[in-house]
Amino acid sequence: MSTHSLERKAARLALTTFCGLAASSLALADHHQTAAGHEAEGSLDPFLGAPKMELSQVFKNQRFPNVAVAVDGTIVATFGSSKVQARRSEDGGATWGEEIIICDPGFQTGGLTVDETSGDIIAFVEDRHPPAPIKIFRSKDHGKSWKQQETRIGVDSEGNLPSMHMNDHGITLRHGKHKGRLVRPSRWYAGKNDRSLWPKHYTNAIFSDDGGKSWMASDPFPAKGTGEACIAELSDGTLYYNSRRHWAQEGANPRRRWTATSSDGGKTWKDLKFCEILPDGPQNTNYGCMAGLVRLPVVGKDVLLYSNCDSPGGRKRGTVWASFDGGKSWPVQRLVFEGSFAYSSMTSGRPGTKSAGQVYLHFEGGPKGGSSMARFNLSWVAAGKATGDGTIPDWVK
Repeated sequence: MSTHSLERKAARLALTTFCGLAASSLALADHHQTAAGHEAEGSLDPFLGAPKMELSQVFKNQRFPNVAVAVDGTIVATFGSSKVQARRSEDGGATWGEEIIICDPGFQTGGLTVDETSGDIIAFVEDRHPPAPIKIFRSKDHGKSWKQQETRIGVDSEGNLPSMHMNDHGITLRHGKHKGRLVRPSRWYAGKNDRSLWPKHYTNAIFSDDGGKSWMASDPFPAKGTGEACIAELSDGTLYYNSRRHWAQEGANPRRRWTATSSDGGKTWKDLKFCEILPDGPQNTNYGCMAGLVRLPVVGKDVLLYSNCDSPGGRKRGTVWASFDGGKSWPVQRLVFEGSFAYSSMTSGRPGTKSAGQVYLHFEGGPKGGSSMARFNLSWVAAGKATGDGTIPDWVK
């Protein structure tokens, strides 16, 4: 080989090595710590091990669950259709404290959002079933106390002011140019939750770059007839949006879930898809059901979990599905509870805290009624029933 060829080969090797190191440095730079000093994302290992799942009652009556994990690892569950209340667990979900009133009277809207930058938790409360005036509350002590704050929410590109009811928790973005942004699902009712208006309904999102003091509304989700939704951020910063849909044009199935993505931090949505594998509530009705969604906080992996009822009729058979490729396929499902199971909200524990390695599913129903919390690990889900939609990767087993 000539001297010039050897020099070119060495240059290519050096460039490849430099690019690899640069990519690694960029990946490390994209990671960040929460306000509690813990890494926002960590290893998959805590979610594996011996399969485990436990069920416990959280609230005894009312409706509308949400759950989030504070930056210190405290699990905060909220509930309420006439007053909005919270309960906290400081031991990873083994026990729960007394009920804490956020707003009485008040109507739970979901979207409970932990600001990982400040550590604050933001709760959204409407006066009644929306469209209705909204109040926003903030906790600076991991859910122990709540104080109402003044907040401005802007209209969307259609000139419509979003309603908040009833969506899964919000998120803090961890990757890319919008890192630190708060995003939560929202919707537009077209004036009323009436069957005749369903073809005009749509979901969207609101987002904040000032820690929740003010919010902008995204463009509409690219499908009409959509309602309650959930959002997760993938490891490359793409937002994955999964929505209930109780109306669709002729020939389009509203009984399974509909998805889209965002590459601009939740401002616009594209790549509308029909997710045939995931049910949108009981399959004898187009009405659908609120679902839960979470991406496990694992560096470089896009493990998503989805929850909903999986029954031919009636809100029952609460089930969790797992995806290991950011929602492209859902190869496994596991039954959580055979009986009553309606609205659900799902989140995961935080690295370095007592909640690490666990998934928290807060749902209407359960063995004692009211609301229940299922806590389990990924190994428990992975030991479930194959769906035929892809396979579980070796790095999970």
